[in-house]
Amino acid sequence: MSEKKQKAILVDLIHPRMLKRMAMERMVELEELVHTYGGIVIVKAWQKRFAPHPKTYIGTGKVAMIGEEAKTLGARYLIVNAELSPRQVYDLSEMLRPHNVEVWDRIDLILKIFARHARTTEARLEIELASVRHMGPRIFGMGMELSRQAGGIGTVGVGETNTERMKRHLREKERAIKDKLEKYENSRQMQRDHRRRQGLKTISIVGYTNAGKTTLLNALTGRKEYVADELFATLDTRVGSLWLPKANSTALLTDTIGFIKDLPPELLNAFASTLSEAVGADVILHVVDGSDRHWEKHIRVVDEILERLGVAETPRMLVFNKADQTTPELVREVKNRLSDRAHLWVSAVKKDQHELLIKEIEHKIGML
Repeated sequence: MSEKKQKAILVDLIHPRMLKRMAMERMVELEELVHTYGGIVIVKAWQKRFAPHPKTYIGTGKVAMIGEEAKTLGARYLIVNAELSPRQVYDLSEMLRPHNVEVWDRIDLILKIFARHARTTEARLEIELASVRHMGPRIFGMGMELSRQAGGIGTVGVGETNTERMKRHLREKERAIKDKLEKYENSRQMQRDHRRRQGLKTISIVGYTNAGKTTLLNALTGRKEYVADELFATLDTRVGSLWLPKANSTALLTDTIGFIKDLPPELLNAFASTLSEAVGADVILHVVDGSDRHWEKHIRVVDEILERLGVAETPRMLVFNKADQTTPELVREVKNRLSDRAHLWVSAVKKDQHELLIKEIEHKIGML
């Protein structure tokens, strides 16, 4: 999508027995992703199926309808709320080619958002690595396209030759990117080793995307990192010094990329160097958007990803942010549902309850 905000059609496949509320919630998050990227949503479509169509995911009839809508409304993109197979991407693209519609799946969209938000060389390399890994399987469609264009005798051979050439190119590119990232990770590991030798404790801020992690980092450390009310505003690791008055010492507070549901392994793996700050932390500060009624689902997503990262046993603090934007009813709901899990409320913007938060951090570090 260009800077002038091209129009997009969003489609999601839902099980016939799925509750309408859940279907709407899935679409809302996809729409937020599109807005973060900069596109304009003009049609939101649902297709009820017990299982995805093997070739087009949403079914040929639905694709035909979307093609006509795209032609009428001037939409340039179809964004499917799922990770499509190479075959599905190819067949969807072929069916929508006459209408000049480009097909993206959920991963394509997230990668393009990441690319817009990457500010350091390391973050850009991580995005490039994830893109290469996502593109690899789609060589299937490229090979078929080359074969189709070539035509005549020897068509299959030409397609296969070019397919193998592209595969080799992507393998070499992935290896080169990983070599560059390894240098950054080695440097980061040296920094962590240096901190440990100095006795510095590290606290890593994690949480669902747009929970206010960077705002909290700024408020606690005095830094002035970029903050935006949008998904994935932070891709790079930010580090600030946190003064602990009771201990008369300093700890390091790090911010990480925001998590999101259905985050595929290749995206998580691509950000291994950035997320290594969370992996190597002494304490994890799990920040939750206290104004979001989906807070419980978001906590589960973050818990699951932390488990995938192998840090489920790292001492953790649950902090509900945006206390100034929530309601008394939601506060009571959180208290009732989390009666067996310690948590506290803060406002990163208003700097409310920050002294209490720091005391709790000191207590947690003192137990190590």
